Amino acid sequence: MENQTVRQVARISVGGNSVRVVLSNAFGEKPLTIGAGSVAMAGKGGEIDQATLKPLTWGGKSSVVVPPGAPILSDPIALSAEALSEISVSIFLPKKTALSSVHWDGVQTAYISGPGNFTSDAAFKADSTLKSRLFLSDIWVDAAPKSEAIVFFGDSITDGNCSTPDANNRWPDHIAKRLQEANRKVAVVNEAFSGNRVLTDGMGVNALARFDSDILSHPKVATVVLMMGINDIGWPGENAITPDDKQPTAQDIITGYKQLIDRAHAHGIRIVGATLTPFAETFKGLPTEGYYTPEKEKIRVAVNQWIRTGGGFDGVIDFDKVMEDPAKPGYLRDDYDCGDNLHPNDAGYKAMADAVDLDVLLGSAK
Repeated sequence: MENQTVRQVARISVGGNSVRVVLSNAFGEKPLTIGAGSVAMAGKGGEIDQATLKPLTWGGKSSVVVPPGAPILSDPIALSAEALSEISVSIFLPKKTALSSVHWDGVQTAYISGPGNFTSDAAFKADSTLKSRLFLSDIWVDAAPKSEAIVFFGDSITDGNCSTPDANNRWPDHIAKRLQEANRKVAVVNEAFSGNRVLTDGMGVNALARFDSDILSHPKVATVVLMMGINDIGWPGENAITPDDKQPTAQDIITGYKQLIDRAHAHGIRIVGATLTPFAETFKGLPTEGYYTPEKEKIRVAVNQWIRTGGGFDGVIDFDKVMEDPAKPGYLRDDYDCGDNLHPNDAGYKAMADAVDLDVLLGSAK
């Protein structure tokens, strides 16, 4: 990209009277130049509410250069935003810019302009769109005192793969709505990305390596919800994904969990484990159908048994039982399946969120 503007929309969980935007050059090999930026309440499509438009600044300046590997936090911007409202963030990229720090499965439209700086335009004429997050990492809100945050740490199922784009149907999105309806002052932070594994890099950095940057970097984190491990089980072996990777044992994955548990506890953070959902016949008929085998199912069952009874987690969410077809053990329910025997559809994601005991997320005393 060069001499183009990107406009993106994200829904916040808790409300406040000012926001700060975090942009990331985490995977960039060169400095990232932001020529200008703006924030506003989002309208339909790429439009914004012009009356709420505010320029972004960094140290009082209207442009900034982000070093390779670094995030950049904007100055606080006065913007009154209610809980569960959608905020639009626009950035102008004046120089030739590689799309390096990208969340590819964003399930949200990024609008990309033709040549020019359009960060202040109410309407936005997009030359192209992507369903990915480009450089936009976080939106911080000055929430009410004693607010806390939950970080959802996972893979494509927490990332919302297969959910309807631009509809906020990821299961953590539904949790955010439930928390607001219950008058809980709790921010929801989704730190999931499709393909993530506990032990091994692949479509991104493994969970053990990204724990500090993706969990501890957030303010006021009280709880982490871990739902990860199915890709550790499914990726290796005779398929078109990572055929040369060594198949981990259930104990290997459990050891990884224990590391994450210990690191969370060392920082005074509760950690809740979610069981791995059914995946029988995942990607059947595709070159990747080796993702599932009966032998891999045994690993999933053993891992889930430890999550439920191992005593390591501060709480457990049993999504396996919620999503399993009662007539076909090991299979995802047809009415919750988006079609690949692995990922839920919109109804499935809502069913997951509805099954969560909110007291488990932050403890019964909350």
